[in-house]
Amino acid sequence: QLQLVESGGGLVQPGGSLRLSCVASGAALEHYAIGWFRQAPGKEREGVSYISSKSGSTYYADSVQGRFTISRDNAKNTAYLQMNSLKPWDTAAYYCATVLGGPDSDYGLHPYAMDYWGTGTLVTVSS
Repeated sequence: QLQLVESGGGLVQPGGSLRLSCVASGAALEHYAIGWFRQAPGKEREGVSYISSKSGSTYYADSVQGRFTISRDNAKNTAYLQMNSLKPWDTAAYYCATVLGGPDSDYGLHPYAMDYWGTGTLVTVSS
């Protein structure tokens, strides 16, 4: 059974940076597409970024394009989300999720495209 554990969240000032990590266990992450999602209080969970398993193509929500970067290190069974120029509205619980194989399109930004979820890490952007 694939399990995912996120880390790296915390409190950061506007304009600051954080790098989130997602460590997988129970399966080889290289066979899985990976997505990062977030959910702010009172809002629906939304896709932030997605990286396919086959081509390694990356996709981003418009709200984070140019600020966030998704990456993966299959040797470490880990995925990352580098977040720069953080803004107060980036405040949310961030989740990584995976699906075996997965689409090679921005369909991966939809939460229902994912099968396995971590428990999340909280990011707070505030001065």
